[in-house]
Amino acid sequence: MPSRLERYEEKYRALAEELGILGFISPGSLVSRTTSCGKPGCRCQADPPERHGPYYQWSRAVGGKTVSRRLSEEEAALYREWIANRRRLEQIVAEMAAVSAAAGEILLRQVAGRPPDAKR
Repeated sequence: MPSRLERYEEKYRALAEELGILGFISPGSLVSRTTSCGKPGCRCQADPPERHGPYYQWSRAVGGKTVSRRLSEEEAALYREWIANRRRLEQIVAEMAAVSAAAGEILLRQVAGRPPDAKR
């Protein structure tokens, strides 16, 4: 049966492997909007209204300011994937930090000459 340290090392390697296959990342957020134009007789003024769109917009902060870009449906699909990859990246890094901290406690106890399960 593997030790706790070996299990932590295995988990860490699996997370590192997942990083290698993650794909492109992007910060920001993606929104889909519909609009009304206000022209009399337009379908967006009907009852019920049929709004124009959807229009896709990607936004992110650059130097403390919001930068936005209009996207086609195909571009929006790419950004949706990249943003999801970024979120997964952040989750993986957080998990790696937690595993490292737990493994670090075991390693520190070993250096200090205490049994791995001993409390401080």
